[in-house]
Amino acid sequence: MLATTDKNNGESDSVARGNLRQPTRVFKKSSPNGKITVYLGKRDFVDHITNVDPIDGVVLVDPDYVKGRKVFGHVLAAFRYGREDLDVLGLTFRKDLYIASEQIYPVGNIRTPTRLQERLIKKLGPNAIPFYFELPPHCPASVTLQPAAGDTGKPCGVDYEFKAFVGDTAEDKPHKRNSIRLAIRKIMYAPKKEEVQPSVEVYKEFVMSPNKLYLEASLDKELYYHGESISVNVHIANNSNRTVKKVKVFVRQFADICLFSTAQYKCTVAELESEDGCPVGPGFTLSKVYTVKPTLHNNKDKRGLALDGQLKHEDTNLASSTIVSNPSQKENLGIIVQYKVKVKLCLGTLAGELTAELPFILMHPKPEEEVLPISNNVAISGTAVDDNGVRVDNLIELDEDSPAPPHDEDIIFEDFARLRLKAGND
Repeated sequence: MLATTDKNNGESDSVARGNLRQPTRVFKKSSPNGKITVYLGKRDFVDHITNVDPIDGVVLVDPDYVKGRKVFGHVLAAFRYGREDLDVLGLTFRKDLYIASEQIYPVGNIRTPTRLQERLIKKLGPNAIPFYFELPPHCPASVTLQPAAGDTGKPCGVDYEFKAFVGDTAEDKPHKRNSIRLAIRKIMYAPKKEEVQPSVEVYKEFVMSPNKLYLEASLDKELYYHGESISVNVHIANNSNRTVKKVKVFVRQFADICLFSTAQYKCTVAELESEDGCPVGPGFTLSKVYTVKPTLHNNKDKRGLALDGQLKHEDTNLASSTIVSNPSQKENLGIIVQYKVKVKLCLGTLAGELTAELPFILMHPKPEEEVLPISNNVAISGTAVDDNGVRVDNLIELDEDSPAPPHDEDIIFEDFARLRLKAGND
């Protein structure tokens, strides 16, 4: 009886765990006339350095409306460096960094549908046509330059857009009534690499001083995540005849605009000024750890600050550092973002100052692969992993060995139309 009870309890636990299956979220958006609808499994596409997540989904088409025409898909990565309302005489303040077009209906390229596409076709019917786009590895990340308070229109920066429209050729100008535009993002997570401790040592000589003023600065690591505090180790050895009056520590963001040869935005995103342990007179030393925390919260009024590509009415953060795997492809990256910690010793008006800089990387951590109890091959977020724990390229796919839920009840549609709401509305 005891063995039977344990078995029944095990079956009950299994059923209970089965109810924990997280539904797959699918984004959808329809054209104003409702004749075509796009379904996408996600809006953020991750750059894995060697490859980028594919843009795959389906378009639900009304054949009676399309008739002899076609439906085209269009992916565009563009760097906008001027407001849209300034575009005159056919001149646009925009540079296209990547563009791809494909005929979706009638079916152009015939390829095996992904698992998500199969499930959507099963749920939506035969008029749901799959599409598939692959971004090259060297495409730029989504970056937005923070506008000033009063600026209107789309902000400057690198943005991605997927567009589907009805027309006779791919070069036709889409009509708003039968076209769909969706803002998507290309992002990158922090790479797995050996930790390097950045450090630098500088000195300064003075007239009529027999020895030098030495400054040694270091960080506890090279890679920091957004929202993490940075510890800066500072050691001062004053062998000169001058006095260190105070210490300043800055975190600076550098955004190089690759469209122009000399354009660069520099913004201080965190700073600290300390007189603790000062003055450091001749023959004295000072060793201290200073903590700074770069966040967007304290920098929302700085024009030109680079932010991670922002979807409407969603919070964002400081732009992640740009990982340049191929220096020869820099001109295709649009905006290159870097961060440095700057330590400054203030010596007074006549003696000047001594500075040191330490570069570091600021990025998002790669999300944890959280696995559902019901199957070792299905992740709660819709991310698939194989038996060895390695992620499958298509983040939305479910493993073929996992049983399909009845009637695809685990698909939840979220409307892209909410992105058209005016700022300030709930």
